[in-house]
Amino acid sequence: MSLHVFQWRRVALALASLAAIAAVVYVFVSPRLAAQPAVPVIVVETSQGSFAFETFPKEAPVSVEHIAALAKSGFYDGQRVHRAIPHFLVQFGDPQTKDPEKQAVWGKGADASSGHPIGVAEISLQRKNVAFAVGLAHMGEPAKADSQLYILLEPKPDLDGQYVVIGQVVEGREVLGRLSAGDSIRRVSVRE
Repeated sequence: MSLHVFQWRRVALALASLAAIAAVVYVFVSPRLAAQPAVPVIVVETSQGSFAFETFPKEAPVSVEHIAALAKSGFYDGQRVHRAIPHFLVQFGDPQTKDPEKQAVWGKGADASSGHPIGVAEISLQRKNVAFAVGLAHMGEPAKADSQLYILLEPKPDLDGQYVVIGQVVEGREVLGRLSAGDSIRRVSVRE
């Protein structure tokens, strides 16, 4: 047998071994990847268009579960944006915004939430307050955050370590720049 034929047989044997290993990896790893739960995506339909944000349940499981449950219950439907500051943020999640006569107190006080604070501050420095980050607003105590969400229009690193970042806008970013205080939140749903 010549050296050339011997080398080709070694190459063929090595390729066959690699193919067998790849098949075993596919059979055992593929189902595990498919079995991982989908990351909830929150879809927000407004009077100016729709946007969606993926959530970070690994870093903030209790917070993401709380917000997703509020969305599924219809809590956000019919509310209004109560804070919109160009080049800073858009904020909603206050049920008082359903009543235009209460506009002076939108976003303020104990009634500006669902009444069920999350109870933990899942602040992670892995998730930063970058442009289009979605975080939980609070009145000074992160563990008392509840239903109010803010979406940053530009990076705000000075907020890192003070607020739980629960997601990142992945669709409809252009809609956020069109939102103003008083614009309606028609519907919020969860896509899993």
